[in-house]
Amino acid sequence: MFQLLKPDLNIDFMRWSKPAFIFSALMIAASVFSLSTKWLNWGLDFTGGTLIEVGFEKPADLQLIRDSLQAEGFGDAIVQNFGTSRDVMVRLRPRENVKGELLGTQILEAIKTGTGEAVEMRRIEFVGPNVGDELTEAGGLAIIASLLCILLYVSVRFEWRLAAGAVTSLAHDVIITLGIFSFMQIEVDLTIVAALLTVVGYSLNDTIVVYDRIRENFRKMRKGDAAEIINSSVSQTLSRTLITSGTTLFVVIALFMQGGAMIHGFAAALLIGITIGTYSSIYVASALALKLGITREHLLPPPPVDKEGEEFDPMP
Repeated sequence: MFQLLKPDLNIDFMRWSKPAFIFSALMIAASVFSLSTKWLNWGLDFTGGTLIEVGFEKPADLQLIRDSLQAEGFGDAIVQNFGTSRDVMVRLRPRENVKGELLGTQILEAIKTGTGEAVEMRRIEFVGPNVGDELTEAGGLAIIASLLCILLYVSVRFEWRLAAGAVTSLAHDVIITLGIFSFMQIEVDLTIVAALLTVVGYSLNDTIVVYDRIRENFRKMRKGDAAEIINSSVSQTLSRTLITSGTTLFVVIALFMQGGAMIHGFAAALLIGITIGTYSSIYVASALALKLGITREHLLPPPPVDKEGEEFDPMP
């Protein structure tokens, strides 16, 4: 019912594995270079800053406020409603040699000038980073530990060559996504971290589905070499991959286009990560297992061990 492609379709994916490896290597190299030179554009969740709450007499136009602040040199300000449509919260990065009271006055005057409305200052305070250096380090160690646990799990469930492909695929997706964020200097906040974790889970699920079919076909298909069996397995799961990724991307694109500034980065991370994850489940995870020499013997169950003296057991 939901078969988009012909059931007997067999695409030679592994034919393009070498160009795909070169493309992935270039993308990873560019990502590492960008991360090492530009690093990431950390948001207020990581850097802290100043929080200013103002009140309007009628519902506020957030886009007009953002444009007004950008015209006065506060283009990095995060503007959002707080409580009601007439209450607006403005968050700014730390500024050297500028006191909070003076910064609040400048913001208030910029909003008044840009909107032409009466604005009341409700409160102003310094906001510390939600994620400090210790939590940032702990988060990085947690990601590394999770990759090691995934490596162990896939090794037990499948085989170490498939496990190496799965973990490499996950690292590939995260590094390239972060590299794109670094190159474009998109602000990274806690929602981006949540999106990256979502991408890891999504990519792993897609890889496990392909691996299940590869193991099944290695045991079922008696003819054909490893490349042919992997091509057949990826082709058989291609309809499922297209349906799953396509329906997810419909929602993500809608969030990216119409979700607003607050979740734009979250949607962008999912859009990039899911696209790269779908590609990597074929040309990184599966192709790397082939390059490592996966064969039918590696996935067949071990032969039963004959019990010594078994032929005498039925005798009294």
